[in-house]
Amino acid sequence: MHPPYGYYLNQPKQKINMNNNPIQHITSCRLPTEFGVFQMHGFVDTRTPNEFATPQEHVALVLGDVGNGKPVLSRIHSECLTGDAFLSQKCDCGPQLQAAMQAVQAEGRGVIVYLRQEGRGIGLINKIRAYALQDKGMDTVEANLALHLPVDARDFSIAKHIYEHLGVSAIRLLTNNPEKLQTMHDCGIEIAERVPLKVGENPENAGYLSTKADKLNHLL
Repeated sequence: MHPPYGYYLNQPKQKINMNNNPIQHITSCRLPTEFGVFQMHGFVDTRTPNEFATPQEHVALVLGDVGNGKPVLSRIHSECLTGDAFLSQKCDCGPQLQAAMQAVQAEGRGVIVYLRQEGRGIGLINKIRAYALQDKGMDTVEANLALHLPVDARDFSIAKHIYEHLGVSAIRLLTNNPEKLQTMHDCGIEIAERVPLKVGENPENAGYLSTKADKLNHLL
């Protein structure tokens, strides 16, 4: 018998030592997009699970002056290949990313922190395995547990170091996820405002969104 989903949600995750920053800024470039011209910054998490692993890479898209001390409109977005690139309707990730970029464009300044934590941190292949179980009637939580995987293995504290590099100390966070709010608060990033991001609902993902609200405590 598997532990209840709450067991996994409440397990301590690996956290970055805030006094020893393993998140290194590598380079940046201009990135013209449908939603304006951003400056794209590349970061590497120098921690690796073994000598053969490739360091995790993360990105921040920056528009305007974000280091002037004023709260910055921002989205912490976890990689979703199926939603972001393939426009899958099984989730709301792609529409959330696009809506966040549109909001930053309208604001004239902001940051999209793009964390390479596919499938809520379980990886792409495991995500596909979980999707296969969802095709058989499980919800997103039940599928992860059936595979003996954590419900959510992401580490949002990575964003703290990215914000610090960019000179951002206060944010208006585009999110429905209370864990992101709590993590940023615990890391010392001021949350000036939570900005709801309710987009992308369709008949294919209605059950998924309901599960996020009921079992993952998302503010939907």
